[in-house]
Amino acid sequence: MTITEILQFVDRVVQKQRGEHLDDLEKAVVKGLWEGKTYSKIAEEFGYNKNYIGDVSRKLFKILSEQLDEDISRHNFSWTIERVINSQFVGLINSKINWCPNSTQENTNQSITDEEQPIKSTAYRDLTLAPKITHFYDRETQLTTLSDWLIDRNTHLVSVLGLSGIGKTTLVKQFVDLNLQHFDAVVWKNLKLSQSLDDTIAEVLRGVNEDSAKPDNQLTQFLNLLRHQRCLIILDDVQELFIQGESAGQFKTEYKNYQKLFAMMTDIEHQSSLILISQEQCQEMICLDDELYPVKCLELEGLDNIEILKNWGLREDEVLARLIDLYEGNPVYLKDIISLIKIVFGGKVGDFLSEDSLIITKEMKSRLTALFQRLSTTEKEIVLQLSKFDRPVSREDLRQSLSLSSMDLMNGLQSLRQRYLLKRIEGDLVLFDLSLVVREYLRSCCQN
Repeated sequence: MTITEILQFVDRVVQKQRGEHLDDLEKAVVKGLWEGKTYSKIAEEFGYNKNYIGDVSRKLFKILSEQLDEDISRHNFSWTIERVINSQFVGLINSKINWCPNSTQENTNQSITDEEQPIKSTAYRDLTLAPKITHFYDRETQLTTLSDWLIDRNTHLVSVLGLSGIGKTTLVKQFVDLNLQHFDAVVWKNLKLSQSLDDTIAEVLRGVNEDSAKPDNQLTQFLNLLRHQRCLIILDDVQELFIQGESAGQFKTEYKNYQKLFAMMTDIEHQSSLILISQEQCQEMICLDDELYPVKCLELEGLDNIEILKNWGLREDEVLARLIDLYEGNPVYLKDIISLIKIVFGGKVGDFLSEDSLIITKEMKSRLTALFQRLSTTEKEIVLQLSKFDRPVSREDLRQSLSLSSMDLMNGLQSLRQRYLLKRIEGDLVLFDLSLVVREYLRSCCQN
């Protein structure tokens, strides 16, 4: 497929929505994106600022996404556009689909050429409960890691973990959008909405092969499906399976079947993968031996790229990094506080920071309250005590200030780490600390 064909197609789509054809810069941007160039490279070639090129690109992505009913971004632009164009001719012409040579989907480790490589179409997709991604920032390394684990190494069980709002679901959805063609079946389930494993298995079996799904022995049918087809199953909000008020990762009695499924994913021979998205870690998510068990864990931290703030309309470069540090790069925290800054401070970040106080918005408070309520009594005692300090403290400092046994204290610290609430600082002495946001929440909302 030539660049002329791509430009003609994009021009028709854009003209349909806004009534105007692509201008010269937009044509240059489309050409650059098709050739796999970065915003910086396109900007350098045509004498523009890279942020302006990014703005032009995102406006095009928005139009294309709305008109084509696809989630289009810089990362999947080339192969998505070509797939959409080719799909218009399915059944009409007998032509081979050639995936764009400059797309990020190309597997450089293949031993055969693109012409010899068959393209596998996804037989079944259930992404009804998956979110729509409109912006994606600064997770290229993590995307590469997921691709390595799930596509190149066929890891059977992958956990994506971190605090609420840190971007776990966004990252996984971006990976799915970019890699649908690698799987025969892709299913996304949110456990906040339905925790029934039996219902999930039945839906998958019906979706993949309606005729073969029988009411009896559905677990066996499901395991056979994992063996014979390459399936990707995503379970979001896995923490909903765990007991509230106990140590992290303890399964509720009625959901022990999930625990067995997670173990079976690593024990039996098959060609499929399960992604678990969770705010807390259970034992099955921990890889004890990379060589023996096909289990991987990806722990997300906050973002440190000020572009996320610029794309929300903020322009004070010199203070944006301070705002990100203050709220630990948590995209949801930042979105909440930016809304407040726009309303109360007219969008002036410097004026907000001059108040010299960390504000906990009502949305942050709601999220942190839900998290605090999940803690065990021991964990609550530990974090409340930690919030009284303005510095990292040792385990011995905590032991002396709390009426807990050494075993309870150690188990409590381990559980808090599994919830990503505790910072562990290595040195001659191991120290523990809370994030600024969590400490302020505990001080303002939970102290008697």
